[in-house]
Amino acid sequence: MTAANTTSPHEDRIPWAAMAAIIATVTVFAVAQGLTYPLLSFILERQGITSGMIGLSAAMTPLGFILSAPVIPAHSRRVGAARLAILCSILAALTLTVIAWRQQVWAWMPLRFLLGFFANPLYVVSETWLISITPAPRRGRIMGLYSSIVSGGFAVGPLSLGLAGTEGWPPFMIGVTAFLVCGLIVLAVARRLPEMPGEGQAISVGGFFALAPLLLFTIFTAAAFEQILLSLFAVYGASLGSAEGRIASLITCFVAGNAVLQVLLGRAAEWFGAARIMSYCVLACLTGCLLLAPTFTTWLIWPLVFVWGGVSFGLYTMSLIQLGERFTGQTLIAGNAAFAFAWGVGGMAGSPAAGLAMQLVGHHGLPLSLGLLSGVLAMFLTAAKMRD
Repeated sequence: MTAANTTSPHEDRIPWAAMAAIIATVTVFAVAQGLTYPLLSFILERQGITSGMIGLSAAMTPLGFILSAPVIPAHSRRVGAARLAILCSILAALTLTVIAWRQQVWAWMPLRFLLGFFANPLYVVSETWLISITPAPRRGRIMGLYSSIVSGGFAVGPLSLGLAGTEGWPPFMIGVTAFLVCGLIVLAVARRLPEMPGEGQAISVGGFFALAPLLLFTIFTAAAFEQILLSLFAVYGASLGSAEGRIASLITCFVAGNAVLQVLLGRAAEWFGAARIMSYCVLACLTGCLLLAPTFTTWLIWPLVFVWGGVSFGLYTMSLIQLGERFTGQTLIAGNAAFAFAWGVGGMAGSPAAGLAMQLVGHHGLPLSLGLLSGVLAMFLTAAKMRD
């Protein structure tokens, strides 16, 4: 572990070709990932599958993220990062092809698990590449740009269903093509991409938990916050008598804030420090939880959910920046894999817990769950600041 705050003028130069290729690869992958979630849910709903089973099916993908994370550092060293990314792109495309061919809920359980298992290494490897080649003085804006573009990719995925529909092979072919394009991009620029950092002692994903537990809890919170709101905001709005169209528009506004505000937050992190901006983000999340009910039927709900989307995902962006500031070498690879693990756990645990809270206390269980998450993280961040 080393600090990475001082760089020479040579190190300040940005390898734009490699950086553009890395971001393009993950963005195209995000388009495919963003397409599969709603597409498969629509198909299962047409088949008369219960909402609980649809949710269980969707949970298989983050489960693949969780179980693949511990093996990524060793495989990236053994196979090579570029080869691993290309291989995973091909395997993800093949898996989605089989999903399209075998449209049955029980067959999809292991297949969606494999889709997450093969997708995760590409994110881990790409984020490690990006952090490795980004000069420290510009890390905030670059990681903010990366988060914004990838979020936009996730948003484009569902929008593409408006063109291709949700029946037959056309929507699946968009996803398959996107996965294969990822592999082709990596293949085309493989010589420009950096090697995985090899300095330092190899560390496991489990070992990284002892080094940065607060960063990993922040990732868990960001994932749970996003999944809770995206999966249960419709239930919350319906209980207050809001029309489906208005609820869908509010969710779109939340995703837009997620994508638009990351560059601004990254720039602010360069000025004031990522740790301070992270604290502001979690306080803004908590404030949003308190204001949700009184503003829901007013025009103020629109700027609220827009900012909410930005600051909740900003927790992830600030964590990436701090990961690059605090760690290098093989610890950095383990850290990115641990981030993926924590994101998968948060994505799986958040919605069921918040859903149970809503069953117990009604629609107020949504802001209460989000507020509890934000409040606990705020307390941990405050305690860490006081120790420093």
